[in-house]
Amino acid sequence: MSRPTPTPGASRPTPLGSRLPSLLQTPQDTPLMSPTLPGTPLATDLYPPPSDPGLKLPTTTQEARASESSGTLSCPSPRALGSTAGYGQAGAKWWKCIGRGMYRDIRARAPYYWSDWRDAWNYRVIPATTMIFFSNVLPGIAFSLDLIETTNEYGVTEVLLSSFMASALFSLFGAQPLCILGVTGPITVLNSTIYRILQTAPSPPNYLQFVGWVYLWGALLHFLAALSGAVNFLSRVTRFSCDTFGFFVSVVYLQYGCQIILRQFSASSPQSALAALVLALLMLGISHLFLRLADSTLFARPPRRFLADYGMPLTLIATSGMGYWGSLRGVQTLPTGTSFQPAGGRAWVVPFWELEGKWVGIAFPFGVILFILFYFDHNVSSLIAQSSDFPLRKPPGFHWDFFLLGISTFLAGLLGLPAPNGLIPQAPIHTRSLLVLGPPKHEPETEEEKGGAERALGGPQGGVRPGREVPVGVVEQRVSNLAQGALCLVLLSPPFLHLLGLVPRGVLAGLFWYMGTDALFTSGVTAKALYLLTDRAHLSPHEPLQRVRRSRVLLFLLIELLGFGATFAIVQTIAAIGFPVVIFALVPIRLWVVPRLGFSEEEMRVLDGAVASPFTMASVGGSL
Repeated sequence: MSRPTPTPGASRPTPLGSRLPSLLQTPQDTPLMSPTLPGTPLATDLYPPPSDPGLKLPTTTQEARASESSGTLSCPSPRALGSTAGYGQAGAKWWKCIGRGMYRDIRARAPYYWSDWRDAWNYRVIPATTMIFFSNVLPGIAFSLDLIETTNEYGVTEVLLSSFMASALFSLFGAQPLCILGVTGPITVLNSTIYRILQTAPSPPNYLQFVGWVYLWGALLHFLAALSGAVNFLSRVTRFSCDTFGFFVSVVYLQYGCQIILRQFSASSPQSALAALVLALLMLGISHLFLRLADSTLFARPPRRFLADYGMPLTLIATSGMGYWGSLRGVQTLPTGTSFQPAGGRAWVVPFWELEGKWVGIAFPFGVILFILFYFDHNVSSLIAQSSDFPLRKPPGFHWDFFLLGISTFLAGLLGLPAPNGLIPQAPIHTRSLLVLGPPKHEPETEEEKGGAERALGGPQGGVRPGREVPVGVVEQRVSNLAQGALCLVLLSPPFLHLLGLVPRGVLAGLFWYMGTDALFTSGVTAKALYLLTDRAHLSPHEPLQRVRRSRVLLFLLIELLGFGATFAIVQTIAAIGFPVVIFALVPIRLWVVPRLGFSEEEMRVLDGAVASPFTMASVGGSL
């Protein structure tokens, strides 16, 4: 794709609306487009914010990287403390850097706030809300079943309130409203492991009070990272780390589905367990059948688009109803509890300040582990939801949102809720469901552009015409996130809570299998494995991996699988408390170990790369 070069001697515009798309430019100083897809307009082509001549931001990729490596990223110059300067000069005092990343995020995103609400007047918001509601709420409850049954300190009410709190906070005040938050598998593993460790003490402390301190320590570390600019380390995160972690999450979804079915065989009659297995397989098979029909040439386009948007929710409702038909009756269903009442009849506010002093100190290392988990998990979710595969036009805000995550973590500890954070694969599913398709302005000229369009269309798009339709935009708004959170609150009302209690656990297992397999099909790890297994005679001559030696593709794949295996293995043991450290170690392994294993620079560019476009990565000083 050829990019226009600036006219010689032309002066650069100074308004903020003209500078935001140029946060990072190419070494040749050519204009930078926000996505990597052809013909996508810049952020300010749609929503030009008010002018601000005082804003000084880097104009080249080299400047952003130099400011980051010098440690002055997001620091103002001495005379610009009261201005909107985003990047500082050498010699700036360290205390003048505090909060500058957050300040820049707010300044960049604030002009788009009202358009985030106006732009929700689009049909794509309805299917996106429906899809995310079902794929967020039910897996969150299912993930928490082990936590609920192990600790007896949480219930479905706490899980739903946690999802509502996170969606309300981030949709109303966040800089990245496309990122979906909720209760994840990793946080339930962490909380369950903390409980098991505490039970080994002769006189264990009150569990919720101890977790309250863990969350408080973690929240303070969130605030420190956001204020100090430590979120800039995200510029070192590449597809290697995201693909490996995404592959791990996908397998965890499959594992949880199997665990639900296996528990049916031990907790109920063989007939009931077999009925749960049948419902799970029906949920899995019919959902994927609808996906295949949506991308086939059968039927007219409106029915295919309908199947792409609502196939999974309709399958879930239908298979839940089948649990009360014929010989499938008698399956175990979800435990619900009392509407708007915490588990065990406790008070809503957890008096964590009453915890004995020694346990306050013991909670600190657990808070560090929580911080490491959320730093990687939440920020990677945000990156993938705003990856270069999606033609986004509005600026991100990683520093500010990580500060908000600290607030939600503290509130979760205070109220005795499981702490929410960014969800994989729900976050990218949300963005993909908001894609707007249209004819390309011209044919993609590079393999990167073609690959970006293919990855963006990785989910069902309702009969997209290959080569004739590409993603031309995303409905970037706040309503779908807020709406799915509000539905969680509605679900807590007695009538709907009763309906929730009618959902068979076998259907939840099928939902886990569906989401896990769907994520595996679009995983970069799976793509490399399929490439190696495919007959060379049937490989496309335009396949980017053809430019890499097969031995290097195999080695890179084995490293990714090794990282996945180490993370998955530690989760199965009592040492699961340390699995966030293993996940975080993927980043330095990619930076300092992988390049020394005989890969050329060209091979590394093909095998790995930035997760998001420079337009998105500008919030953290550019990509690696």
